[in-house]
Amino acid sequence: MHKCKYIFITGGVLSSLGKGVAAAAIGNILEAYGFNITILKLDPYLNVDPGTMSPFQHGEVFVTDDGAETDLDLGHYERFTRTLTAQKNNWTAGRIYNSIIQKERRGDYLGKTVQVIPHVTDEIKSAIFGMDAGVDLVLVEIGGTVGDIESLPFLEAIRQVGLELEENRVLFIHLTLVPFIKTAGELKTKPTQHSVKALQEIGIQPDILLCRAEIPLNLEIRKKIALFTNLKVEAIFSAIDAESIYEIPLLFKRQGLGEVVLQKLKLKKRCDDSSEWSKWVKKIKNLSQLVTISIVGKYVRHADSYKSLFEALFHAGVCNHVRVKLHMVEADTLLSENPAEIFQHTQGILIPGGFGIRGIEGMIKAVEYARSEHIPFFGICLGMQVATVEFVRNVIGLKNAHSTEFEPKTNQRIFLKLKELSNIEEMGHNMRLGNYSCVIKKDSLAFLIYKKLKIQERHRHRYEFNPIYEGQLESHGMMISGKNLERNLVEMVEIPGHPWYIGCQFHPEFKSRPLQPHPLFVAFIKAAKSHPTAKRA
Repeated sequence: MHKCKYIFITGGVLSSLGKGVAAAAIGNILEAYGFNITILKLDPYLNVDPGTMSPFQHGEVFVTDDGAETDLDLGHYERFTRTLTAQKNNWTAGRIYNSIIQKERRGDYLGKTVQVIPHVTDEIKSAIFGMDAGVDLVLVEIGGTVGDIESLPFLEAIRQVGLELEENRVLFIHLTLVPFIKTAGELKTKPTQHSVKALQEIGIQPDILLCRAEIPLNLEIRKKIALFTNLKVEAIFSAIDAESIYEIPLLFKRQGLGEVVLQKLKLKKRCDDSSEWSKWVKKIKNLSQLVTISIVGKYVRHADSYKSLFEALFHAGVCNHVRVKLHMVEADTLLSENPAEIFQHTQGILIPGGFGIRGIEGMIKAVEYARSEHIPFFGICLGMQVATVEFVRNVIGLKNAHSTEFEPKTNQRIFLKLKELSNIEEMGHNMRLGNYSCVIKKDSLAFLIYKKLKIQERHRHRYEFNPIYEGQLESHGMMISGKNLERNLVEMVEIPGHPWYIGCQFHPEFKSRPLQPHPLFVAFIKAAKSHPTAKRA
C-alpha cells in the first residue's frame, strides 16, 4: 500500500526569512533524488485568498492553471520543482473557516458545538491529506511565524499529524534566524533557542534546523544550537545568503541536507540527477553582456509585487547569456519628467499587470516613447491595455480613447468589462482567471516566437478589448496576432516593422521556469540585447 510521507516547514523569530524558497529548494533536492513531490502552502490570514489584498502588503498574486489566486510562494514551488500547483496547493485560514461555517450552516455537524479542536484542525488535516495522490512526499509550508496567535490551529494540526502517522512518515523542519551582531563580532543563537522552545511548548520537536545567517555556522555554534534545541549537530544547517536563490538547493545539498532528510524518513536515494540544474546555476556566474529593462509600473517600490515577472526576465537573461538590470520607473514620474532622460540607458521597456487608474497616463507616455523611438516593448495585461489605448489615441487619432476601467464615461471605449461585450456570456467570476487558449496568426512575430498556432496561457484580468475597434487597429498598422476563438477575445497585439513590440492579455511570467524560460521573455531580451545601446557586462 502506498504511504505518502510529509515534511512540515515552519518559521521562527521573524517573517521574510525565506520559508518558501527553503521549501522549494528541499523539493528540488528530493526530485533530483528521484522522488515525486508536491508542495502545500498553509497561510494563517483570514482572507479566503490573496486576490483582494494589496500588492504592497502581500506581494504578487500567483495564478495557477485552474484559476486559483494564490500566495506568491507557489511561484517558487513551480520554478524550483516539476510541481504544477492548483487551488488545492494553497489554503488560508479564511478558506478553512469558510468551509467549516458552510458545513455548520448545512447541519453537517449534526448539532455538535463547532470548535477549533477538533473541527478546525480536522479541516486543516483534510487539506494536508488531500495532497497525497500519486506522490512520494508532500512538503507543507506553514505561513507566519511561530508564536503568532493565528498560526496556532495550523501548528496544532501538524502536531496531530505527527502523532497519528508512523514516525518515519513525518519530518519537521524549522527555519530560524542566527543574527550576526557586528559590535560583538559574533553570531547569536538566543533567538533560535527561543523559537525552538516556543515550538516545543506547542508539542512539536523539530527534526532539522535551517539557520538563516550572514555567514556559515561553525561547528562550535552548531553544537551550541544542538545542545539547547534537543537535536544532534548533524541536524543543524546553515542557510546563508546566496548570490542567486537558485543556488540554494546546491548549497543545502553540499551540506548533506538531502541525505539527512532521507535518513530520518527512512528513504533510499533512487538516483542523483542535479547536473542540469548545476550547469544552469554556473551559467548565471558567466553572463557576458548587460541589458537594462525599464519596468514602468505602480508597485515598483515593492519588489515582491512583480516576483514572477522579475524571475521570468532573469531566466530569459540567462538563456541569452546576458545579465538583466532592472530599472524601476514609477509611472507617474513620466508626467513631469522627460521620457528621453528616464529611458536614456534602456534597451527594453516593459509595462506589467496592475489595477486602478493611478499611473495610467504615465504608462501611456512610456508606450508612446517605446513605439516612436523603436525601443523593444512588452506590455502584459494592463500593459496591453495602455499600449492599445496609446495607439488608438496617437496613431488612429481618437483622442478620447480609454478603457472603461479608468474612464467609465468615455465615448471611445477601447476596453470593456467582459459582461459588457454583447457577444460574450457573463462568466461565473468577475475576472478571467487561469488557463485559456489563444490561436496565433501564422504571419506574426508571436508565431515566430511560439512556433505553434495554438497556445495556453494564464490570465488574471477583468477588462477585454472592444472588438468594434479591431478593423481600425489593423488598418492603421497594429496587428491582432492572437485571439481566444471560443469567446472572440483579443489576446495579443503587435506592430509589424517595429524592432519588437508585443502586448498580451495574459501573464506569461507565471509559466517561466529556469530550465524552460518563457519564449516571449526570451525573445524580448534577445531583442533588447540587439539594441545599439546594449553593452558588455
